Amino acid sequence: MSTDATTAAASTGGPQDARLRQTIATACRILAHRGLVDGILGHVSARVGDDRLLIRCRGEGERGLRRTRASEVWEVTLDGDPVDLPDGFTPPNELPIHSELYRQRPDVGAVIHAHPPAALLAGLAGLEPRPVFGAFNIPALQLARRGVPVYPRPVLITRAELAREMVAAMGDADVCLLRGHGITVAASSVEAATVLACNLNQLLEVTVELARLGATPPDLDAADLDELPDLGSDFNDRLTWQALAAEVE
Repeated sequence: MSTDATTAAASTGGPQDARLRQTIATACRILAHRGLVDGILGHVSARVGDDRLLIRCRGEGERGLRRTRASEVWEVTLDGDPVDLPDGFTPPNELPIHSELYRQRPDVGAVIHAHPPAALLAGLAGLEPRPVFGAFNIPALQLARRGVPVYPRPVLITRAELAREMVAAMGDADVCLLRGHGITVAASSVEAATVLACNLNQLLEVTVELARLGATPPDLDAADLDELPDLGSDFNDRLTWQALAAEVE
């Protein structure tokens, strides 16, 4: 996935850095608006160097992710040391989720950790998303076809060794279901990661609702899959991001 609006390869300082901070803040508001995060739990980051990232931090005036501002996005090292982090602000306790993905996955430019209720229910119930729908959401269908890896431990991932376990469970996938906890999503940009998180959430919501209904529809057959092309990142990421961002303007 890729978008060139505000890539996670941005360097610190200047207008590009300010735009990236604003994009992270917008992503936080989108996740809250869409129900993937609640209150103060959940975080979004972007890589800005070999050993640095911008991440949504918490401060004394914390108002929750739904009201995130660019002034709550600060730069730290992968080890959590402050670069421009002011007094009164702290990075998330689960910073290692972000740090270890950036260390081990050079393809990753942005990371989201969130707590969608559907992820909690699907994980606890042992439900496996299946490719049962089509044009309703083609990117979500493709997630189901590739499979959603699961990290089985419902722990707070505050240590590098726990984060490495999660990264190992995730493999080369762009998403991971954290059983009894939430989701982790990785992509080339904040915009792409946000859209991916929303698509994963929709897939998990359908999975949970089908289980609630006791319905077991068949997987799509090859002929129908052939009629569902990849519409490309411009449609799947850029335009979808613009629409999501407009919802929280």
